[in-house]
Amino acid sequence: MIFLELFYTFFMIGLFGFGGGYGMLSLIQTETVVHHGWLTTAEFTNIVAVSQMTPGPIGINSATYCGYTAVEKATGSQLMAILGSTTATFALVLPSLILMILISKMFMRYMNTQAVQSIFQALRPAVVGLLLAATLLLMNEENFSSPTSNPWQFWISVGLFVATFVGTKFMKIHPIRMICFAAFAGLLLLY
Repeated sequence: MIFLELFYTFFMIGLFGFGGGYGMLSLIQTETVVHHGWLTTAEFTNIVAVSQMTPGPIGINSATYCGYTAVEKATGSQLMAILGSTTATFALVLPSLILMILISKMFMRYMNTQAVQSIFQALRPAVVGLLLAATLLLMNEENFSSPTSNPWQFWISVGLFVATFVGTKFMKIHPIRMICFAAFAGLLLLY
């Protein structure tokens, strides 16, 4: 039963996850943490961190890890968990595969028409909204702590957030370097 739910959930995320992997993060979190309860918020945050550090698209990596974790928790079997990760990954990719096969010829033919350009122009703000939603969903007490419960961790987390933003946006430091810097700072300052 978990495999069917996993397939359906990630198929729907793949079907409606406009904006790529980062746009899918809010959908994945809502489904896996809030709706199904397969993961805690902390587990999901760890999955996102690992997904960013491993090669490949973040949406697919997240689906793989979420599928593994959800099935492993439900069954206690690592072998079944591997099947869960395969199921979630395949389900996430399947809608894109089907849609790209179906529309590739039509898109090439009608790509420069006003209707298609209007559709893409209308989708851009929605994609930005999904990316912002993913960011805001991860800005919670589990990731930043709070000024009342642990002020040291809160202000260090805020400082790392600001430093990472400034480093990537204005100083043009490569994101991989920023991830490494943040991991090193986390080791030194937070624990």
